[in-house]
Amino acid sequence: NSSNSSNNKSNSMRSGVVVRITTGAPVPPGADAVVQVEDTELLAVTEDGQEEKTVGILTAARVGQDIRPVGSDIAKDQVILLKGSVIGPAEIGLAASVGVMELSVVRRPVVAVLSTGDEVQDGQAGSLSHGQIRDSNRPMLLCALAQAGMTPVDGGIVRDDRDALQRSVANLLQTADVVLTSGGVSMGEKDYMKDVIDSLGGTLQFGRVNMKPGKPTTFATFASPADGSSGSSGSSNKLMFGLPGNPVSCFVTFYLFVLPALRKLAGRAQVDLPSVRCRLTSAVRLDPRPEYHRVRLVWQSCDDIPMAQSTGNQQSSRLLSARSANALLVLPQTSADGGGPTSLPAGSVVSALLLDELANTVA
Repeated sequence: NSSNSSNNKSNSMRSGVVVRITTGAPVPPGADAVVQVEDTELLAVTEDGQEEKTVGILTAARVGQDIRPVGSDIAKDQVILLKGSVIGPAEIGLAASVGVMELSVVRRPVVAVLSTGDEVQDGQAGSLSHGQIRDSNRPMLLCALAQAGMTPVDGGIVRDDRDALQRSVANLLQTADVVLTSGGVSMGEKDYMKDVIDSLGGTLQFGRVNMKPGKPTTFATFASPADGSSGSSGSSNKLMFGLPGNPVSCFVTFYLFVLPALRKLAGRAQVDLPSVRCRLTSAVRLDPRPEYHRVRLVWQSCDDIPMAQSTGNQQSSRLLSARSANALLVLPQTSADGGGPTSLPAGSVVSALLLDELANTVA
């Protein structure tokens, strides 16, 4: 006998009879197993040659074989997407499978990026004069924001002029939910950022952090307009992060401070960087401050946890140390009284914060 996905309701099963169905078709009443056609042999056909008459079954079938019971994919009243879920291809398909073609989502935060400093030149600049450097922080942050699913806005470069800096920050706060600046937050005479925050009515939440790299990291909040017309997730404040000018410090503090805050604004349920345990492949020195050491995590086929390979010289100006990094080691500070360890030997197991998906990390 034969059937397809639309006509098998009338094909009830009885002993000694098989019913042919297509993949995905409803199972005929009385059937409790499906045998794949490649596990059968055709022994005889009807006189017109249009249908199987006798079929041999080459394997023993078990109850439930190759049958997907109704409700086995999604049970009745089962929640398929939680508030704060990140919507990707699988989530779109899942929603469509239950007839939901529109989802309420949180607006992506608009994040403006501003570089500061007389010495900082656009990356497209030709030759540089003595003491000048090309701007690496702004392109790096714009890329990181896009990769994180935010809406980046290029705020350009502002020279070391207090009034010009205040005008630029004020303008960006009018249109962006979050403003990121790099440079101008340390203790130099031209580090104006904290003065600008105060002049614009911002509330300085913190201006120094006990960490390496990233000690001058600054965070401030600004009240949004009374009509609440700006700000994601119903936020009542604009946020401003003053990141250090050294490129590695800027890179590290973005992932430790900025990215979790942006994920929160974007309505995500999971905001912090995932943490894993890993094993050092070489000794590392400890610092008086807690340190976030750039490493590449690699799984050897026989290891139960990844191996952490240092990216080399960790000075805060050397962006090469972040080039291949996919994690930050969380290293403890040395003891204040000098009585504790000053380094960790190779083979030590420490925590690491993941910067990206650990693809291509199996050696």
